[in-house]
Amino acid sequence: MSAPAILDLSDRRSERRQGARRAQKRPTAPLTRNSLIVDFLAICELDSEIEALRAPADPAEFRIGERTIEHIADFEIVRDGQSFLVDVLTEEDLLTHPLRTAAIHGLSSEDGRHFSIETAASIRAEPRFTTVRLITACKRTPVTAGDRVRVLHQLDEVGAMRLVDCAGAVMNTQDGVAAVLALACEGLIAVDISRPILPETQVRRRRLPYADPFAF
Repeated sequence: MSAPAILDLSDRRSERRQGARRAQKRPTAPLTRNSLIVDFLAICELDSEIEALRAPADPAEFRIGERTIEHIADFEIVRDGQSFLVDVLTEEDLLTHPLRTAAIHGLSSEDGRHFSIETAASIRAEPRFTTVRLITACKRTPVTAGDRVRVLHQLDEVGAMRLVDCAGAVMNTQDGVAAVLALACEGLIAVDISRPILPETQVRRRRLPYADPFAF
């Protein structure tokens, strides 16, 4: 190889190394409140214990020492007939939140609704965050009527099943696991999102918000 060619090759390698260094130093985009709310709502959608969700919540009053603070939480969630108030905040917003200190030790409104604050640390905690993403990635998987009926009937007959066994009832979709998780995205199947997605992951029918399928 000629000397000019060697020098030209050396220059190109140097440029590539500098480009790689620049790419490594590129700062990551900060988490926004909107992105955290999207993640929080995805969790709520797959949480079989949540019966209802309202946004924003009805106004609530909190007794903090000698003061009474009125606050409208981002969300009101109903579990087992009980209402819970939730704010979704970035770390920066948390520093100026009027109920931050009181919420650390547990806080309820004057009408008895428990209040909590969700941040990136809690919303994106593992393994739940990865599990929710894996399930929602299957949302657009088409499930035929036959596969849908077979999977749901199987769960009606047996109750809880391992994910790998439930996926065995799928005949018309190439990825049986994705088909089962797509039904979870529709709210028809409950999956324990607090654990990783594994062959032994337990799935079951999810209680519908109405008793009669035609009584909307």
